[in-house]
Amino acid sequence: MFGLFKSKSEIEKLQKQYEIVMKDWHRLSTTDRKASDLKYAEAQQIADKIEALQKK
Repeated sequence: MFGLFKSKSEIEKLQKQYEIVMKDWHRLSTTDRKASDLKYAEAQQIADKIEALQKK
């Protein structure tokens, strides 16, 4: 109950965004290879940001 108004950290926001992009990547992997590759590259950029924030 006390965590109701707690804002998410930057890492949590990026992890959620990463999950969404990876779901899109998986969905596109069977239909559109080029779009799938772009989504995967986007996911990798997000993963790099997460890693950089965790090292701070």
